[in-house]
Amino acid sequence: MIQARRLGHASFETPDLDQAIAYYTEVNGLVVAAREKDRAFLATKIGQLVVALARGTHARCTKISFEIAPDAGFAALRRALSRDGIESETQSDSVPGLPQVLAFRDPKGTTIELFSRWSFVSGQSAAGAGPLKLGHVAFVVQDPKAMADFYQTILGFRISDWIEDFFVFLRCNADHHAVNFIKGRNIKLHHFAFGLKDFAHLQGACDWLGARRVPIIWGPVRLGPGHNVAIFHRNADDQVVEFYAELDQMTDEVLGYFEPRPWHRDHPQRPKVWSRNEGSIWGPPPTADFFRDRE
Repeated sequence: MIQARRLGHASFETPDLDQAIAYYTEVNGLVVAAREKDRAFLATKIGQLVVALARGTHARCTKISFEIAPDAGFAALRRALSRDGIESETQSDSVPGLPQVLAFRDPKGTTIELFSRWSFVSGQSAAGAGPLKLGHVAFVVQDPKAMADFYQTILGFRISDWIEDFFVFLRCNADHHAVNFIKGRNIKLHHFAFGLKDFAHLQGACDWLGARRVPIIWGPVRLGPGHNVAIFHRNADDQVVEFYAELDQMTDEVLGYFEPRPWHRDHPQRPKVWSRNEGSIWGPPPTADFFRDRE
């Protein structure tokens, strides 16, 4: 079984590449690491690639990447995927900072790119909120359990929490979740999230969004599953973007509980099934704007 160890970057198509780049550099706070006629690659201020953009007919998430162990052999992984009926291919120098990736598709059609070696692509200072990493990507799917089964079986993910039977959170390292799947009629992106340093950093992001008249469509709120403090807004492509801090950590898989925090209501806090009315610990309820991408 492949063991994903870290979420790397997400790839998006956008009908207005210049507008998307302006959002990521001037509002989000990323840095352009490389630019081509129809593509752009953006990194955090510490130089990690987190977003790849390509010109397309409509806005959508096309790929997500995961780091695997440095000693993982792509040839062996391709054979393992083939035994599971999954076609894959290796690609070289297709993305800045990643000399080689192993690519295949998950059941909903999103391309998964695995990489075992990478390098920093930029270290420039940037304006904007200035996130430290891409934290998670959430998709609307018709069958969250089937998607969770695939990510567990093929990529070694573990289930961190469910909200009833319609929203699942999966982790590949200590972070509470790196991918989420929420039940809906149509397969599409629901939201994606960037990790910030702490609550003060999140407050600064609120002020930055406010100064640029970018509405916060939900938050600040401390969520139930994951217990992260979060705010949500929409980017230039009308996609929901989350900024968060203080996400639960599973520091020891054998012990099986998240690192204790004062705001936990279960002691210790273990993976569980939450009810809908436990969706947040404090803060305003989600707005209709936040949930409209579920349908």
